[in-house]
Amino acid sequence: MKRDLLTDEPIEDERYELQSGPGYDFLPSRREFVEALGAGILIAVATSGVIAQQPERRRGGGQSAKLGDRLHIGVDGTVTVLSGKVEVGQGSRTQICQAAAEELRLPLERVRVILGDTDLCPNDGGTSGSGTTPRTVPAVRAAAAAARQILIGLAAEKLQVDPAALTARDGAIVDPKTNRSLSYAELAGDESLKSMLDRAADGKATVEAVATWRVLGTSPGKVGADEIVTGLHRYPSDIVRPGMLYGRVLRRPAYEARLTSVDLGSAEAMSGVAVVRDGEFVGCAAKSRWLAGQAIDALAPTAQWELPDASKQTSSDALYKYLKDHAATSGSGRGFSRGGTSRGSVDAGLAAAKKSLSAAYEIAYVQHAPMEPRAAVAEWQDGKLTVWTGTQNPLRVRGELMEAFHLPAERVRVIVPDAGGGFGGKHTGEVALEAARLAKGSGKPVSLRWTREEEFTWAYFRPAGLIEITGGLDAEGRLLAWKFINYNSGGSALETPYTVPNVRTQFVACEAPLRSGSYRALASTANTFARECFMDELAAAAGADPLAFRLSQMPAGRLKDVLVAATEKFDWSGRVQKHTADRGVGLACGTEKGSYVAACVEIEVDRRSGTVRVIEVCQAFECGAIQNPANLRAQVEGCLIMGLGGALRERVDFAEGKILNASFAEYLVPRMDDVPRIDTVLVNRSDLPSAGAGETPIIAVAPAIANAVFQATGVRVRSMPLAPRLLKQAPA
Repeated sequence: MKRDLLTDEPIEDERYELQSGPGYDFLPSRREFVEALGAGILIAVATSGVIAQQPERRRGGGQSAKLGDRLHIGVDGTVTVLSGKVEVGQGSRTQICQAAAEELRLPLERVRVILGDTDLCPNDGGTSGSGTTPRTVPAVRAAAAAARQILIGLAAEKLQVDPAALTARDGAIVDPKTNRSLSYAELAGDESLKSMLDRAADGKATVEAVATWRVLGTSPGKVGADEIVTGLHRYPSDIVRPGMLYGRVLRRPAYEARLTSVDLGSAEAMSGVAVVRDGEFVGCAAKSRWLAGQAIDALAPTAQWELPDASKQTSSDALYKYLKDHAATSGSGRGFSRGGTSRGSVDAGLAAAKKSLSAAYEIAYVQHAPMEPRAAVAEWQDGKLTVWTGTQNPLRVRGELMEAFHLPAERVRVIVPDAGGGFGGKHTGEVALEAARLAKGSGKPVSLRWTREEEFTWAYFRPAGLIEITGGLDAEGRLLAWKFINYNSGGSALETPYTVPNVRTQFVACEAPLRSGSYRALASTANTFARECFMDELAAAAGADPLAFRLSQMPAGRLKDVLVAATEKFDWSGRVQKHTADRGVGLACGTEKGSYVAACVEIEVDRRSGTVRVIEVCQAFECGAIQNPANLRAQVEGCLIMGLGGALRERVDFAEGKILNASFAEYLVPRMDDVPRIDTVLVNRSDLPSAGAGETPIIAVAPAIANAVFQATGVRVRSMPLAPRLLKQAPA
């Protein structure tokens, strides 16, 4: 069982996704918030039956059995939209703003979006799983459409016309025949509106069809970009409260080390320093981070630790054997198989196969490495705790704070200013808990910002994994049998999209050495890497071109469409003929979270150094109807560049309970000179519901690179990252 490194409590690797909020006055109550917006109406709607893709119940997404506050229409005509999602750079604030503007027929600048405030916003679930687009955006659109219909009904009464004769336009309800109109501002001040809003929405309001979109489907500038560019935006690291102190925490020298004693006297004697000890938690708060750091430096030599038994630990060099040796059994608490399918008979299929292959693929631990490490400001006031932090899951963090301090929900508030990156790595509330402990102990608000070393060491990792695959081909080179086992890294994209009559897939949980959790696209990075590399190996065994082999094993549909789009744009057949020694091309494709991706790459290998240079990537992506083309392109290209890191170099090195490369000097994320030429093909399916795009575009680039390495060198590289193993394997 994995254990929380801060509390030593057992944890489950729950997968979440969230987004954060704006720069506004965070302290008023809901009632005061509405009053501060000015007189107007608060529209509450249920979204049942409206959302095209229903969310999992535990994850929220805007769906509720009872009405939840979603929209406020002020007497100045400005519409305020509230969502529990957060903004961590993926563009959710702009997208939600577009959704409301579309349905209310408003200019974008007349819509205000408040995100990630547990006192003000509805439960839209965490910002994860690419869920904002298929779940929260439809909820916002449904609410805005319901509000539009209510406003039309009220205007019809006042103008004494049939509601069917009226239309919404530029923030007003207009009678096209007479040009009479009533603005939203005028209607918001009508007292009779309140009684209309006491009942649930009748479900008769319809959202705009894709063909008539005016705001959705376009690429407006990013909402809040001016503040970000000019430095006016306050990230979680920038929040300042009156009388605030700055905190630092005494860290363990190794994982699972236990504090046995510490002399607090040296730090307590320092002027302007508050020392807080709560069990094994020890921290200092002072008027500057430097002074708080000096106090921790004074404490550290006095701390005595009980270190774990080194013989029971492993290292990154022995990781994959360790995982397999520590696979959970059917009698364990976690269970042997946490997912997978079986159809036909794999044993019979392999027995009948004319050719069969087996291979194992190794997936390293990686860090999320967001630009902004974890940060929080905690403030206690009249028995209520308020925390500003950069989490992707405000409600989960609120729950952790409630449990830690034995507080009811109404006495804990979590607010998420738009934060500097998450990538699935900020679902938990470690820094919020630490800041709250320091604030409670010092009696003043406390800002706590993790250092980069702390982020690399104490944040959770993308799970490492070992994936074993066996495949069989018939005499015509068709897939006959497929056996796929993932140890530890997860079940996302576990299933093969190819046509195989005999299949067995399985995810096996392991007693892993490091704490792990959500990552961009979760385990689909690992599973797609292994599957797509193995598909190339099978193609070679069948004597077939990798593209032709895939197309022959793939049913018609969206995945085949993006694969064709990418390879045609890349000129796959032409480039295959032109490759030279140490220079090659490769491809891969995959699906996850309701979207589809295919990538073609050209690479060059330096055999002396064993390094790979990616020259060009052509990637096609399809996620249904495109809601914001520019933001979608940024998501696809951002995913792709992030995927280069996991493909080429990113790997967490550890031994004896310590992270050995906890800095950007040693943990090598992609640099500017790593970025290749990128050709992005966005396949717009306006006939399909929109799916998210924050994750799936990352999954195809790594296997495409590995396959290109084989074409260039004859070396099969069966690990992520490729670099440490590139020239250690004999040619296939």
